[in-house]
Amino acid sequence: MIRKFEMIVRAEKNWLKLLFVWEGSVIKRIIPQLLFMACVSAIALLTDGHVFGDKIPLNTVPFTLVGVALTIFMAFRNNASYDRYWEARKLWGHLLIAIRGLASIVIAIKRAHPALTPRCDSIVHALRLLPSLLKSQLRGDPLGEVCYADTVYKPTVLCHQLRTDLYALNAEGLLSDMQLLSCDEQINEIFNVIGGCERIKSTPIPFVYSVLLHRTVYIYCLFLPFGLVDIISYATPFITVFLSYTLFALESIASELADPFARSPNGLPLDAITRTIERTVLELNGEAIPNDWPVGNDFILT
Repeated sequence: MIRKFEMIVRAEKNWLKLLFVWEGSVIKRIIPQLLFMACVSAIALLTDGHVFGDKIPLNTVPFTLVGVALTIFMAFRNNASYDRYWEARKLWGHLLIAIRGLASIVIAIKRAHPALTPRCDSIVHALRLLPSLLKSQLRGDPLGEVCYADTVYKPTVLCHQLRTDLYALNAEGLLSDMQLLSCDEQINEIFNVIGGCERIKSTPIPFVYSVLLHRTVYIYCLFLPFGLVDIISYATPFITVFLSYTLFALESIASELADPFARSPNGLPLDAITRTIERTVLELNGEAIPNDWPVGNDFILT
């Protein structure tokens, strides 16, 4: 079953099925705009390009010139959005690696010193909780488990607590300086990931870019049928809607990718990544995986 607002990862489809993909595409978001453009095109066709009795003197030349500039600008906007998406994905990949590394060290210490089992298990439990805290902070979701209720930056506070616990073990002679150094490196990496995610979340693409692109796309599409009606006649609505679909879809995709942590079909699958981190920590610690967790790929396949 597809969970609402989860990223959809698909098995590869052939060219024919790909033409009719609905879930995960942006077409549902832009249907009102496409219907509007179909109406405008129909009006342009029925009136032969006249508005209030006057002919709009347009041809394809200005649309060609504006179209080239618009394409370049949209490419810049989409590249900027994808860079944010890919950087966010790499940060969560680093988080997975750092938590695995730190959990492995702590679990190895526990098995070498059974007397430390309760304290080490507490650290391992905190590592399991960390990605959920970060995900909730980035999405503004309420936490299912109450912890650090009086703090704003819960993942940061949890990391600080982990470091405090490890330094306490070192002060008691239960953790060597080399082991502490290894743990410290992983905690620093987790801090870097948290800071990187916060930077992406709190620094959106400048609003002026979005406004300029949005206005240009809509004005371009609005005048498009009046420039095509004398050339392609009855094909005007079809060509206008097709070109509008391409431009509106690109704008919508850029908007989705610009916020990689949002719950959207094209956002990062943070629920799946979080579950992967939790599973790997449980397996390292020799704990049983809950029965309601699917085996294998945590991503949604359709």
